[in-house]
Amino acid sequence: MSDEIRPFRIEVGDDVLSDLRRRLVATRWPEKETVADWSQGIPLAYVQELCAYWRDEYDWRTAEARLNAHPGFLIRIDGVDIHFLHVRSPEANARPLVLTHGWPGSIVEFLKVIGPLSDPAAHGGDPADAFHLVVPSLPGYGFSGKPAESGWSVDRIGRAWSELMLRLGYDGYFAQGGDWGAVVTISIGASDTRHCAGIHTNMPVVSPAGTPPEELTEFEKASLESQKFYADWDSGYSKQQSTRPQTLGYGLADSPSGQAAWIVEKFYQWTDCGGHPENVLTRDELLDNVMLYWIPDAAASSARLYWESFRGGNIDPVTLPSGCSIFPKEIFRASRRWVETRFTDLRYYNALDKGGHFAAFEQPEIFVEEVRACFRTMR
Repeated sequence: MSDEIRPFRIEVGDDVLSDLRRRLVATRWPEKETVADWSQGIPLAYVQELCAYWRDEYDWRTAEARLNAHPGFLIRIDGVDIHFLHVRSPEANARPLVLTHGWPGSIVEFLKVIGPLSDPAAHGGDPADAFHLVVPSLPGYGFSGKPAESGWSVDRIGRAWSELMLRLGYDGYFAQGGDWGAVVTISIGASDTRHCAGIHTNMPVVSPAGTPPEELTEFEKASLESQKFYADWDSGYSKQQSTRPQTLGYGLADSPSGQAAWIVEKFYQWTDCGGHPENVLTRDELLDNVMLYWIPDAAASSARLYWESFRGGNIDPVTLPSGCSIFPKEIFRASRRWVETRFTDLRYYNALDKGGHFAAFEQPEIFVEEVRACFRTMR
C-alpha cells in the first residue's frame, strides 16, 4: 500500500446512522441508581434523555460538514493509516504546530480553536501568532487505522508524529497536547530535539514525590487531594482499559448507550461544568465526540492505548523549551516547582481559574491565548 499522503473526506453511510438509531430504540436499560447524584456513575435519567435526543434529533451530517470544512488526509506510517487535518495559515511566517487529543476525546476538541490559531488576524489577533496546524487522530481513534499488532505506545506515536511532520515538509515545528496527547507531546519533546522547537501541554506528567509535607503549598495540597480522589473513586475505567481492553470492547461496540455513558461520565467529572456537562458543552458537542468512537467501532482500539502505555514509557527529562497551562479541574494539577523537576527549560507556566481537562473544547478562547503566550517565548 502506498505511503503517499491521500486526501480523505469523512463520508458515513446512511446505513451506519440507521443502525445506530435501531440500536438506540432497542436499548435495554439497567435499573436506576440508588443515590441522588453521580457517585455510582452517570444517572439513568440523563443517559435516557441524552440517547433519546441522539436517536430523534441529533444530526451527524452537521458534525461531518464541520470536520470536512478543514482539509483532511490519510498517511500510512509504520503500517497504520493516520487520519489528520492539515490547516495551513495564510500567514507566510506561521509556525507548524501539531495538536494531539487523548481519551475520551478526539479531533472534535480542537474545532473551535483551528480558526483563531491558524488565522489570528481574522479573529482579532496578531498575525505573528499564526500556526500551520496538523491535527491527527491517535492510532485506533476516530478515522485513523487500528494497529493490528501490539507495540503502539505513546512513544511510538510520538515517533510517528515526528515522521508525519517531516513528511509534510516541516523540518521544525511545535507540539501541543492534553491527556494522552500531553504524554505523546512530552515524548516528542524528549526524543525529537532535532526538529521539535518546543512543546506546550495542559497536563504535564510529573511526580510530586520528594516534596516534604510541611513544605507543600495550598495549591499542592489541593492537587494531591484531587489525585487521591481520582485514585480512589475515578480511575476504574483506567484499570479496566489498561488490563482488559478487549473484554470492555464487546459491550461498548454493541451498545451506543453504553459507549455514550462510558465517555460522557468523564465530561461530567473532568470538565469545569458546575455539576452538569451541558453547562459547558452542548449536547451536540458531546455527541459529536461520542460519534468519533461509535462510527469507527473504536471502543477496544482506543482503550488499548492504556494497555500499551501503562507498561512503561519515556520518563527522561525534557530539555526543549517547554510550557504548560494548568486548568483548575484538571485531573492532576502540577505546581511550577513540580514541573521544573522534569522540564529543565520551562519558558511558560500559568495556573488558570477556569476550565478543565478538555481545555480547547471547554474554554477555546483561554486555550488559544495560552498556546499563543507559551510559544511567543520560543519564537
